[in-house]
Amino acid sequence: MDSYDNNEKSDGGDKKPAAEQSSRWRKLWQPPGARYWLGIPAGGFMMFAVGIVFWGGFNTAMELTSTLGFCTSCHEMTPVYEEYQQSIHYKNASGVRAICSDCHVPKPWGSKVLRKIKATFNEVPHAIMGTIDTPEKFEAHRAEMAENVWAEMRSNDSRECRNCHTLETMALEVQDKSARRRHTLERKQKKGETCIDCHQGIAHKLPEGYE
Repeated sequence: MDSYDNNEKSDGGDKKPAAEQSSRWRKLWQPPGARYWLGIPAGGFMMFAVGIVFWGGFNTAMELTSTLGFCTSCHEMTPVYEEYQQSIHYKNASGVRAICSDCHVPKPWGSKVLRKIKATFNEVPHAIMGTIDTPEKFEAHRAEMAENVWAEMRSNDSRECRNCHTLETMALEVQDKSARRRHTLERKQKKGETCIDCHQGIAHKLPEGYE
């Protein structure tokens, strides 16, 4: 009798883990309950809200770092700002002002992000190291900085200039003879020139000795 009871208990003990495992598999393949389905739209809404907050913060940072105040807040930019204030981009007969970002920050979103990344990893470190933190250092690097900007403008056909100025909309009849001759579509197609090829120094002083 004792032997039979022991065998029975032994058999029951072996079957119990198998039954529990089978139950787990059944639960795994069962359709989720109503509470689970309610969590999907709630989670989606939370992700949407987080996305809006992130995008709003990111876009706000992009806009704030493109303002005239931000661009001229570093003391290294003091001589540049003073030159700019004497230029036609700052004050002119039409009353239309172009600020730093109009010329140096692309309008297309993708290009703007790339420009911000480039500034973060190229220009910010130089500001930290003090590469141009004195007027003497600035002048020593002026030609290099100007050539870099001009090369970038040539590479994109003076894209930022053409946000405001286009040959197609120019009233050539009110321009002087020299400008009228240079601003024709025929000349552009023949010479392959872009705005910056003729208009260096329009907003900033040219490097010393530059012709």
